[in-house]
Amino acid sequence: MSEDRDDTPIPALATRSVFGGVLMGLANLVPGVSGGTMLLTSGIYPKFIEAIAELTRLKFRFRSILVLALVVASAGIAIALLAGTVKNLVIDHRWIMYSLFIGLTLGGVPIVWRLARPATAGVWTGAAAGFIGMALLAIAQQMDFGAGSGAHDANMLLLLLAGAAGAAAMILPGVSGGYLLLVLGQYVPILASIDRAKEAALARDMSALLGEARVVIPVGIGVVVGVVVVSNLLRALLERYEKATLGVLLGLLVGAVVGLWPFQAGVQPIAGDVVKGQVLTEESALTVGPEDWPVEYFKPTVTQIGASLALITAGFGATVLIGLIGRDKRQE
Repeated sequence: MSEDRDDTPIPALATRSVFGGVLMGLANLVPGVSGGTMLLTSGIYPKFIEAIAELTRLKFRFRSILVLALVVASAGIAIALLAGTVKNLVIDHRWIMYSLFIGLTLGGVPIVWRLARPATAGVWTGAAAGFIGMALLAIAQQMDFGAGSGAHDANMLLLLLAGAAGAAAMILPGVSGGYLLLVLGQYVPILASIDRAKEAALARDMSALLGEARVVIPVGIGVVVGVVVVSNLLRALLERYEKATLGVLLGLLVGAVVGLWPFQAGVQPIAGDVVKGQVLTEESALTVGPEDWPVEYFKPTVTQIGASLALITAGFGATVLIGLIGRDKRQE
């Protein structure tokens, strides 16, 4: 990345930072959309990366602090306000949302390809490694398929990892942290917890708010650690192994689709089913929320197949268009 001249007027810098932060927050709610791509679109990406690098070197400049503060605050507000809505769409309209996610994910391929070309052996080797790694992650999730996307217990390690995955989406153009949360089984639980924390805060219910802290705090720690580690690691890898690193990013994008087969739906559990490690009785089965229902594949109708293909195309076009908008602002 070329050196970023520090001549942007403060009002313009603040506006770009807020706009980019809001887009990044929305991106982290939607599997398939990269927060890094959104920052590229707003033209704030180079300054964001440089600001992180400066602060990790304990170099405190007003502009860097302003960019980070506005981007993070704007993203946080967007996530808090819309987490519940996006979670409900995924639960209630899974095949529609997954079809859209597939298109959004594949739309990131041209973005990373432009950075990686001309392709070398390093690019193809990295792409193969990234694809295999993501495919194995998706297959591992499918082996626990009956548990559903929301049925994984929120343990500390997974929540920290989920936070780091979200951080990766802030740093890596074309890579979706939301998708990684999906295949880790933490997407719906985290969004649900954020939404409950928001409601508790509005109701001034400190007991409920502290209850959600067991999810929100580890995720937040993971995000902070992930941003610092991923940003500095990415800078080092791109300096030493640029082609292979970009190849891995490319492979991650293509491999991500393996875990997003759209034609699946939540099915209300019955007595004898196991949810969150507990064997359900007739009474407890009725208390299980939709976010924890087991998920099953179904045979789509011709209309659903056609609609799915249309949504995939629309998602692909949307991400490609966003990438093209931000292309002239990117310092390659």
